[in-house]
Amino acid sequence: MKTLILKSIIISILFLGLQITAKTIPTSLKPEPYQKETSRWLVRLLEQLHYKPVKLDDEFSKKILDNYIEILDPNKVYFYVADVKKFQEHQFELDDAIKSGNVELAFQIFKLYVQRIKERTDYSLELLNKPFDFSQDEKYIWDREDQPRISSEKEMNSLWKKRVKNDFLNLKLASKEESKIKEILSKRYKRIYKRVNESNNEDVFQYFINSYVNLIEPHTSYLAPRTSENFKINMSLSLQGIGALLGFEDDHVTIKKIIKGGPAEKQGGLKNGDKIVAVGQGDSGNFIDVVGWRTDDVVEKIRGEKGTIVRLSVISDDDLIGTKPHTITITRDKVKLEEQAAQYQILNVHLGDKLHKIGVINLPAFYLDFEAKARGDKDYRSTTSDVKNILNEFKEKNVEALVMDLRNNGGGSLLEARDLTGLFIDKGPVVQIKNSRGSVQVDRDTDNSIAWTQPMVVLENRSSASASEIFAAALQDYGRAVIVGERSFGKGTVQSLIPLDNYSNNKEHPMGQLKLTLSQFFRINGGSTQNRGVIPDIHFPIRAGSDSYGESEYENALPWTSIRRSNYTMQGNLTRDIPVLRKNYKSRVTVNPEFGFIDEDRIEYNKLKKDITVSLSEEVRRQETQEREAKKIQRKKKREAILKGELNPLISVVEVLFDSEDDNAEVDKTDDEDELTNTENNSEPADDFILMEAARIVTDLIEIKSEKLLAQTDKIESKK
Repeated sequence: MKTLILKSIIISILFLGLQITAKTIPTSLKPEPYQKETSRWLVRLLEQLHYKPVKLDDEFSKKILDNYIEILDPNKVYFYVADVKKFQEHQFELDDAIKSGNVELAFQIFKLYVQRIKERTDYSLELLNKPFDFSQDEKYIWDREDQPRISSEKEMNSLWKKRVKNDFLNLKLASKEESKIKEILSKRYKRIYKRVNESNNEDVFQYFINSYVNLIEPHTSYLAPRTSENFKINMSLSLQGIGALLGFEDDHVTIKKIIKGGPAEKQGGLKNGDKIVAVGQGDSGNFIDVVGWRTDDVVEKIRGEKGTIVRLSVISDDDLIGTKPHTITITRDKVKLEEQAAQYQILNVHLGDKLHKIGVINLPAFYLDFEAKARGDKDYRSTTSDVKNILNEFKEKNVEALVMDLRNNGGGSLLEARDLTGLFIDKGPVVQIKNSRGSVQVDRDTDNSIAWTQPMVVLENRSSASASEIFAAALQDYGRAVIVGERSFGKGTVQSLIPLDNYSNNKEHPMGQLKLTLSQFFRINGGSTQNRGVIPDIHFPIRAGSDSYGESEYENALPWTSIRRSNYTMQGNLTRDIPVLRKNYKSRVTVNPEFGFIDEDRIEYNKLKKDITVSLSEEVRRQETQEREAKKIQRKKKREAILKGELNPLISVVEVLFDSEDDNAEVDKTDDEDELTNTENNSEPADDFILMEAARIVTDLIEIKSEKLLAQTDKIESKK
């Protein structure tokens, strides 16, 4: 291993060479004493406790440097080739730096990063004082991930001129006046620099250490003292107001997750991946451009008193560069436990002259009131108890089959995943858990009672993760349920938060926490949900962008593997039923326009995804906008036809008989139709056609079971 030579004087000389064209910016960024001890402890814990320990050596040191540069400058628009070459002279020294806690190099790299952003900010502001010619059909490469890094200031200026021109054109196409455009962009560019320049020692250390920690495995991370101390508060703040978890990506605050039961989910317009461009207060207040803002600052604008209105100007994740933002109006509210709890519907599915009653349980998360349980309260709130009560009500109302809706359920309590599975099977193993030492623990359902014996379907999508996957996998392995929808997320690991202060003798400064992956889940059949997810028995069409989402998209995700099969007894046999269900499903999909729309969107998205350029011609961009609007109008007309009842006979009618979220049990179909056709977003589906199709599949399963029972009865009668 190479000797550590990160002396202050050498680093100073090194970075003087990098700053020839940069103006000196005073900064006090430097490592703090507590970070030296923190760094050393992180290495020990990661190498001794992590499920997949990785040795910190020269080879890994190079990867850390590459990842740190990638974190700071992912689109290659700040650092020059010469900058990176200078960094790489020390690429085999970062392992020693982290082990010893001497992380000065990371701070020096960050200082130059701030310097380069200042240069780009100054240049961008200069450009706003000059006119742009939008008659030329020149191209701007907006995605530079696979492009070579820039060598000269002239090349960098050329790139940034096109970047600023594109920003200007986006706002012009959104009907902004020239003076207003200059004002918005001036504030935006200054804000981006201000946000980075305000980074403190704790921020820089966290960025750098996570460039090491995240390389080991994607769900392992370091939480700096301030982040750690406010972890619960920050999570709460992100969810308050509209019910959405926010993140930061490419100068935009983005929607990472819509919380079921919250205001955003109820409004229906906001989607995962949406980029927030501006925030407005009330029905008609002015919008404030928030591009480049810190996440917590945007959260502050979105939060507000219950009952007040916030407007978000957003660009969808699958929109073209330059697409005009659309406005989503949401009435603020608190995301209550009641609203995140299991909800249910009862549907009537028409099949010829028959009418089947189908129950749907919408499960947003696997929740458990740990405090109430610890107190010994007999009526503590939990997923299992709530679902059991709903199942009892279904029995009283003669519901024939069940759809368990786990779409967008990101998981939660492992105990609840086990206990909920127990409602549908006799006693037996539910999940196997393997720790870093290789020992395997089998988590079992010990209650031999079964709350529901009727046919059931589990509906999942790419956002169904963790505990959702344990539940779905167990029911699939037992032959107890048909799994339909998309392949699930593929998160088969479990993490724990380790307070680093527990290992320190110095109590003067907190050291933060380490979120560490300690174990991996395995199915009872021996396979893993990790990376692959739960593969549905009946695949629904893949939505645009979902094939690039999930655990398998992480380069350093733990691979799929398997262990010994657990000892369990099958509790159903769907082997012969699934091919019949699949055949019936395919016949409906070919004539259901909504599933065709999914395919159209995916093909269009994949086509656009490959094009990393955008035209800077105003005429070309307006033409593209008109074409998109024409497609939306055409699709809206098709949906209106669906709502008028012009359905193929193969698509059985599904009616909502009861919805626990409605004030009135009886649903007025006519009112629903009016509400759906008046939606602002022409691309919104006519109804929850995915759920409707799941209901049709479980109805087919009822018919198959009935035919089998009838055949058995006839056979017995013939023997008599």
